Amino acid sequence: MSTQKIYNFKQINDHIITAGQPTEAQLRAVAAEGYETVINLATFSPGYSLPDEAGLVGELGMQYIHIPVEWGSPQKGDFAAFEAAMATAVHHKTLIHCAANYRVTAFYSLYAMKHLGWTAVEADVLLAHVWKPGEYPVWDQFVQELRAEMGY
Repeated sequence: MSTQKIYNFKQINDHIITAGQPTEAQLRAVAAEGYETVINLATFSPGYSLPDEAGLVGELGMQYIHIPVEWGSPQKGDFAAFEAAMATAVHHKTLIHCAANYRVTAFYSLYAMKHLGWTAVEADVLLAHVWKPGEYPVWDQFVQELRAEMGY
């Protein structure tokens, strides 16, 4: 099983991959490929989420960080929690996921602009991996507000 089979998989660099919800087998592959941290931005949703992802990730020897971001109402506090999680994971191979890699690409693109010097164009390339302009106005507004606060 390869991590690249996870829904909406995106390799950011040698240490960061993003994706939608992985299966149990895919999380086992993540651990086998040397990943040390899993950051989950999805809320728990029966039928979509694993019943005990935190337990499985811990059993596999990885750190688990859960920041449940409400799909219809992303908050600046959620992004601040993500920044803190990234600070703890900065030197670790990390999988960042949500249900379909939408929340993650939005948060990671903002993080990369603020902390890694990405341009808006570079961030937009990542967003285009899963987003279509205007598809989710709440998220468009959220991203634009945070970009404006960062001076973009």
